[in-house]
Amino acid sequence: MESIAERYDVVLLIEQPLTAGDAEQVRSLHRDFDADLVYHVLMPLVDAAAAVEASLGAIGGADLLAPPMTPSPDELASLREEQREQADHDLVVTIDALRAAGAEIGSAAIVTDPPVDALAAKVAAVDGREAIVLTRPHVVAEFFHVDWTSRARRKLGVPVLHLLEHENFDEQAGGGEGVTGV
Repeated sequence: MESIAERYDVVLLIEQPLTAGDAEQVRSLHRDFDADLVYHVLMPLVDAAAAVEASLGAIGGADLLAPPMTPSPDELASLREEQREQADHDLVVTIDALRAAGAEIGSAAIVTDPPVDALAAKVAAVDGREAIVLTRPHVVAEFFHVDWTSRARRKLGVPVLHLLEHENFDEQAGGGEGVTGV
């Protein structure tokens, strides 16, 4: 009698494109699984208007004598298009890296919804068994537990792992995940 392998869906929420090393780390977490392992990748699209507004605020806001020049609607549309093209490219780079590491990709998408909401929806849609959030370090957000991973842990009913992009497991040891004494 032939045994039917169970399907195990993992949803990845990524902040930036994965390198070959990132993809290998993700795959190494599941190398000994007997189930049919399928990855679903979500990459949020940065809102062009919010990005411009944030960068203008960082310039000096109240310290400026004259109000900053805000971009025209055409400039914002152009910036949105550039960001969409970059996100599409970054998603392809990520999918290629995961496939080169031996991953089966079930779906991949650029999302415009709030990232944790998109993650929760995808986990529910594919009956995900696990979620992995890959970001660069966000020390303040992590300290106050308002980062994507902390929010996802409160919202999802599946294990959520946080990995730092572009760092191997040894480089991540002691930082972020599992920090005690804070």
